[in-house]
Amino acid sequence: MKLLLTSGGVTNASIHGALEGLLGKPVAEASALCIPTAQWGHPWCGPASVRRFVTDSTPATMCGLGWKSVGVLELTALPSIGQDRWEPWVRGADVLLVDGGDATYLAHWLRESGLAALLPSLAETVWVGVSAGSMVLTPRIGEEFVAWPSAPDDRTLGIVDFSGFPHLDHEAMPGNTLSAAQRWAAGLEGPCYAIDDQTAIMVVGGAAEVISEGRWQQVKG
Repeated sequence: MKLLLTSGGVTNASIHGALEGLLGKPVAEASALCIPTAQWGHPWCGPASVRRFVTDSTPATMCGLGWKSVGVLELTALPSIGQDRWEPWVRGADVLLVDGGDATYLAHWLRESGLAALLPSLAETVWVGVSAGSMVLTPRIGEEFVAWPSAPDDRTLGIVDFSGFPHLDHEAMPGNTLSAAQRWAAGLEGPCYAIDDQTAIMVVGGAAEVISEGRWQQVKG
């Protein structure tokens, strides 16, 4: 897969340009599936916030970028309908738009649904994550970001070799400071990045590149 791991979505021209570069065509010619599943695992989220994501009524611009088509893929439903039905939907999409919430809950349902096992075969598909939708691809998220009570630990999928601290200096999250990110990174292995909502990390062929019109710092490694 080709990855665009954001903190706040497609929030500026640089991130939008990186997205179209990964797609290899304009957004208007690409089909998307949006995945709201992570929201169900976080106490701040619920039916209203899921609706806002799907209808793109939030600052995390994802579904409203002007796609050729947008559909909803709810991971918790997939085990009950069978992979032979949902796999063609995934393979037919140019991009997966993966919302935030709780990354451990999302990791659980990516595995349970079977989508996690399918990801390595989706060489040309673009994954655009926002917050937990990005963090789920890292090895660990740190205990600070685990909100799902049933999470066994802070481990996620480990598709990339670095961890990410999102929403740096966000006005609604006063605890998300650079010093907090440095303390968070001290408990993790491997490279760690703190990124704000104007920043994304693009990963192609295992190589990571920071795309930013805001503030970010590699706080470890």
